[in-house]
Amino acid sequence: MLTKRIIPCLDVKDGQTVKGVNFENLKYAGDPVELARKYSQEGADELVFLDITATNDGRKTTLDMVERVARQVFIPFTVGGGIRSIDDIRALLLAGADKVSLNTAAVANPDLVAEAAGKFGSQCVVVAVDAKRFDGEFYVVVNAGRKKTEKKVLDWVEEVESLGAGEILLTSMDADGTQKGFDLELTALVSKNTNLPVIASGGAGPDPDHFADVFTTGAADAALAASIFHFGTLPVPELKRALIRKGVDIRSV
Repeated sequence: MLTKRIIPCLDVKDGQTVKGVNFENLKYAGDPVELARKYSQEGADELVFLDITATNDGRKTTLDMVERVARQVFIPFTVGGGIRSIDDIRALLLAGADKVSLNTAAVANPDLVAEAAGKFGSQCVVVAVDAKRFDGEFYVVVNAGRKKTEKKVLDWVEEVESLGAGEILLTSMDADGTQKGFDLELTALVSKNTNLPVIASGGAGPDPDHFADVFTTGAADAALAASIFHFGTLPVPELKRALIRKGVDIRSV
């Protein structure tokens, strides 16, 4: 069995790390390069960098920022935001990213997932699935959670798996930023119906039980969080030590 992974997320807007609730009311959380260095040194297993306004702004992810972060980290580094083409993916990988995260572009053009997997390998292709409940069903939302699609989450996950995606970054839009715990129903539903590794995102608070629960009840392979790490309410080393005490199979600091 693979060890569970702890992944800090850097949501970046205008060159600064920000965090909000349900993708709104953003507040400054620190310099992304400094935070990346800190998390790498603290024993985070991976790092995710999301340029959260690139898609809605109609621009590409800032390569300079990606290069600066990549020079500071010695752990796998995933980048997302504003990716629309194979050339965009190639540029990010050359800038130092280990993986790319496709969300809105994948929904608009699913063939991009297959093409990227074919050219760069499935291990480089993460499909970010932003999910929200509507009348008791989970649907995919895009454009930083602003636009509902007609795609049901399980159908979309099955489709991208068949196209060659290597991993799912699953974010609960309902739980995002609330710090009340991950959406265990959503996470378990997806984790138990795909062969792909699932990164759970959205809702982590400063309680190690939130992570233990998403790894057990939610069957997630990794857990992603932002605020609790950025603002120091539950540092990565403290979280890992608590999870080890709870018997979670996780890489020690």
